[in-house]
Amino acid sequence: MRGEYGVGIRIAVPSKGRLREPVLRLLEAAGIEPLYSPDATRALIVPTNWDNVSLVYVRPEDIPAIVSAGGAELGITGLDYIEEHGGEGLEIVEGLGIGRARLVVAVPEEAPVESIRDLPDGVRVATKFVNIARRFFESHGVRARIIRITGSAEAMPRLGVADAILDVSSTGTTLRLHGLRVIAEVMRTEAKLIRGSHVDPQDPLVEVIVEAVRSVLRARGYKLVLMNVPEEVLEQVVEVLPSMSGPTIARVEGPRPMWEVITVVPEDRLAHVLVEARKRGARDILVLSVDRVIP
Repeated sequence: MRGEYGVGIRIAVPSKGRLREPVLRLLEAAGIEPLYSPDATRALIVPTNWDNVSLVYVRPEDIPAIVSAGGAELGITGLDYIEEHGGEGLEIVEGLGIGRARLVVAVPEEAPVESIRDLPDGVRVATKFVNIARRFFESHGVRARIIRITGSAEAMPRLGVADAILDVSSTGTTLRLHGLRVIAEVMRTEAKLIRGSHVDPQDPLVEVIVEAVRSVLRARGYKLVLMNVPEEVLEQVVEVLPSMSGPTIARVEGPRPMWEVITVVPEDRLAHVLVEARKRGARDILVLSVDRVIP
């Protein structure tokens, strides 16, 4: 999309970490691609294939503050960072279903602790999520000494810096490698598309970007199925086909009465639908990926 809107929009995206690649792949699927990698030039603001849209590469934890302050109109970052910021000046537009993880409290394997209730007053907790940690421990009546860090928290107990950590865990592998075990889940997180409160949600370009992203999200888990169906079994085949508003049916020119049937099938039902349709006489079945869904 080039030159259709006069007002530029900046989208803040993670410059590093577990969210960076999934976020860039999602934007690419929505048709928004950077014209070059920021790694090649160390640029923080990179133009995209849309004349009036640029990507701002910043640390994921800084994205809520940057969007709130007007440094970018839109942003994509984790709910954990949004909660840590406090959410002031922000609107969550959409959950993106990527970067899912848990924010947990973990202690050394050998620690005589089974739950938050077992932690002593004054327990030292290393975390980059200082605000979340303070609220969490206060809500459980634990007086904790919060130690702010900016890097990896997992090594802090072994270094004697902390007795416990509060950090993000996707699979738990990193915690186990550092001899840590989870004693509490603080929250679940995933990437969110956010908009600054100062931004008009009905701004035409904002609407286009949001709808482009949503169309990709809607397409997840669906397949486009095409098949040829002899006329005498058409009704029986259509009976087993799910669809959004109804299958599309068109006559096939050939030596015998035949119909082409097109429908959209949830991926978790695909195998069952294909077997049933074939049993009832469908043939020449094609299954294609769905890139976008716009209702």
